[in-house]
Amino acid sequence: MNPIIRKKLIEVSIPLEAINVASAREKSIRHGHPSTLHLWWARRPLAACRAILFAQLVDDPSSWPDRFRTEEEQDAERKRLHKVIERLVPWEASNDEAILNEARWEIARSVAWGLGEDPPAEGNGNAILDYLQTKAAPVYDPFSGGGSIPLEAQRLGLRAYGSDLNPVAVLIGKALVEIPPKFAGKPPVNPRALAELKRGHWNGKGAEGLAEDVRYYGQWMRGEAEKRIGYLYPKAKLPDGSDATVIAWLWARTVRSPDPAAKGAMVPLISSFLLSSREGSKAWVDPIIDAAERDGYRFEMKTGKLTKADEERLRVGTKPTRGNFICLLTGSAIDEEWIRAEGKARRIGVRLMAIVAESGRRRIYLSPAAKHEEIAASAKPEWEPEGELFAKALGFRVPAYGLTRWADLFTQRQLTALSTYSDLVQEARSKCEADALVALGGADDNRLRNGGKGAVAYADAVATYLGLGVGRLADVQNSLCGWEITKTQVRHLFTRQAIPMLWDFGENNAFGGAAGDFGISLNNLARAIDKVPASSPNSTITHNAAHELPFREVVISTDPPYYDNVGYADLSDFFYVWLRKSQLDIWPDIFRRLTTPKDEELVATAGRHGGREAADKFFLDGMSKALECIRSAASPQAPTSIYYAFKQSETNVDGLTSQGWASFLQAVVNAGLAVDGTWPVRSELSNRMRGQGSNALASSIVLVCRKREPSAAIVTRAEFIRTLKVEMPEAIADIRKAGVGPVDMQQSVIGPGMGVFTRYSQVLEDDDSTMSVRTALTLINRVWDEIENEAAAAFDPVTQVALTWFESYGFDTKPSGELIALATAKDTSDKALFASKVFKDGRGRAGLTPRPELPGDWSPESDKSPTIWECVQHTARALAAEDGGQLAAAQLVKSMGRMSSDALTLADLLYKIASRKGWQQEALVYNELAQEWPKLENLANEIEQGSRFDTPDQASLL
Repeated sequence: MNPIIRKKLIEVSIPLEAINVASAREKSIRHGHPSTLHLWWARRPLAACRAILFAQLVDDPSSWPDRFRTEEEQDAERKRLHKVIERLVPWEASNDEAILNEARWEIARSVAWGLGEDPPAEGNGNAILDYLQTKAAPVYDPFSGGGSIPLEAQRLGLRAYGSDLNPVAVLIGKALVEIPPKFAGKPPVNPRALAELKRGHWNGKGAEGLAEDVRYYGQWMRGEAEKRIGYLYPKAKLPDGSDATVIAWLWARTVRSPDPAAKGAMVPLISSFLLSSREGSKAWVDPIIDAAERDGYRFEMKTGKLTKADEERLRVGTKPTRGNFICLLTGSAIDEEWIRAEGKARRIGVRLMAIVAESGRRRIYLSPAAKHEEIAASAKPEWEPEGELFAKALGFRVPAYGLTRWADLFTQRQLTALSTYSDLVQEARSKCEADALVALGGADDNRLRNGGKGAVAYADAVATYLGLGVGRLADVQNSLCGWEITKTQVRHLFTRQAIPMLWDFGENNAFGGAAGDFGISLNNLARAIDKVPASSPNSTITHNAAHELPFREVVISTDPPYYDNVGYADLSDFFYVWLRKSQLDIWPDIFRRLTTPKDEELVATAGRHGGREAADKFFLDGMSKALECIRSAASPQAPTSIYYAFKQSETNVDGLTSQGWASFLQAVVNAGLAVDGTWPVRSELSNRMRGQGSNALASSIVLVCRKREPSAAIVTRAEFIRTLKVEMPEAIADIRKAGVGPVDMQQSVIGPGMGVFTRYSQVLEDDDSTMSVRTALTLINRVWDEIENEAAAAFDPVTQVALTWFESYGFDTKPSGELIALATAKDTSDKALFASKVFKDGRGRAGLTPRPELPGDWSPESDKSPTIWECVQHTARALAAEDGGQLAAAQLVKSMGRMSSDALTLADLLYKIASRKGWQQEALVYNELAQEWPKLENLANEIEQGSRFDTPDQASLL
């Protein structure tokens, strides 16, 4: 007998706002966050992964009508589960065992009920974990990337599996998910720790012992490196004759001037002469023309006050126009074509522009010193990374200027430092193994890759993290790191998913005790190890393509590559060439190639696949194949969740019709998956719309999918549209009820719409051809517009007039005649409009009453003819109030009764109008109002019950 398939919470509702708030906040978390272990691009927020997995595994109350008999009981239970998620998603909850055990028990309860068993006792953490490890289906991510999904599955007590084609991603995943549980709870093995253990000083837990050894052997590496190459990093001589530690050397690339008057001088290409824009400590480079100097000029540092005009002049450096520089000596143009030609001929040089030192916790800016240039030029690395950059890689700009080898992206001193540290990883591993043999004994001499857990494997583990530490160091020790004039520090290369060209760059001091020092990278990395769950010892991260799924009957949650947005393979070669040097002996299978595999990577790279059309076909075919394998491996007991990156700019009047989005959804359809819902998860809060426009917002749309029935019907275009019109109104109401704001509605409406489309094996056009996903998306958007228009037509006449006026004029005033004509068309009068206070009578002119001018004592209960427009505007006004805004707004919602649903619909419509018109501040008001609406309804219920107040009458004081 086939098991009963029960609907999961994610297929009905989730507390989206709480998830998005936690996801956005997580971007500011640094200490202990897994992202500080090693960089990976487009990493999903842990909060979102944790919440989605929870909702994917916990049954919706409607699945148990014998336990939750009425819709009211089901709603109450759903809200309780939402509260669990709200407690679960903040960063502080990620290591709070009480909260985690609460969430684990909810998952275990759903598993137990499905098996006809009793769940483990609440509060018994060990019993809950044991139950989940043995009875719950494992979670598997076949595109595991930076490891966020399997890591959060492990945090929730589940067996966690992941795989990736990219070796760098696999190593990061192993370091986060697979390695820590093998050595969880064990004390460190280094001599310093052993001495403390004899005195009873070790009280660590989880992977803290492993982290402590990574710190110890990493610090040894730093000390050894300074002994060997410290002479390459001299102190700076201050004006008073004292020495100071250099924070950074600031360099300018130079090119031979094309102007004959410059007599072949190598002139600087500088984007800005300003080095500090901080008030009270402005610093800048002053270029001095001097025929006695090398190439006819020198740089002098200046500090002090600047006029606004001088600061603007300094900010443009020798690049006053986009694409063109000017010759410092003659003022003639140096165009991009000349610079590229010189670069390809390898005739671009560098010149020291300034030295930044630290003294007494403040920055000291010094003019360049010949000795410092000479020492930097004396560095002779014994090894440099092999390999060429792919010139047509997504986001790569440097090959056009002659930087074609990975070694070209580093100064000779940086190559020396990174190769020295890479060699020291193996030396540190040998020391660790010797110490571990003393502490652990030598019973198990299997390598880590072979499942070993003894001294040899432990040394491999420590060396893995140390190698990742060198990778982190490369991100801030290369010649494409810019100087931040506000923070006055060198920024790392990968501030975005690209390798852009940089003309003036900062070179960090590898032993300066700040960013760019291995000790700093090491400490951040070790903090991340401290915080990983280190549970589920059977968790694994494997190295294979997504269509080579090694598992069956697993719960799948995954974040596949997004079409052509991130070229992971080409980007990760930057780290791979360094990791391979230190990790080949430890992970020979992962690092057997000279560079990362490219041919199978599911990214639509036109330069690799022979043009846009061929790249699109490659992506569609490959993603369809991967999703077919996912479909076959997925457990029928839980839906599959698939994250997919989305940008607001990928919309047009017909909806979401970007090539990448349409191709991905087509792959979902081709794979035999049915979309059961979509949730827009964002790591940017809606208030970023201020001053940026709605297109600044970016989301991941989480698709919830089930296997399409083999017996799925074939329908016509007309039948498809008819079904959309029947099912989407209720689905849209449920989406609003779940707290999805208007800014996310277009993505969310895809869910029920594609749910209808993917329910059928085919939708036939009028000529019997198969309807494409792109066409389906357009039709879904049109039906949604029709539903919204029908809803607006059912509003009261005053609201209809106000809505039409708002779309035409916003809150501007116009001649009263226009209002009279509009009122007549809607079967009302201007007198009724003025009496309602919705419009202002301006003696010959009329306009909507601005929110600040609305009467503060209005209530739907006291108004004889309340309108939907008033409900929305008064609630928005109350919500914005500094004192008691949320309570006052909730009181209004409580008083609306059945009008509440229409008010929420109107808020969405007003958002769409304001967004389309470019009224971003007004759009923000309605988006926030709609997002807050479910909270206001909950608060309204509490007001009615008096549960939030000391006395029954306190609510009436609002």
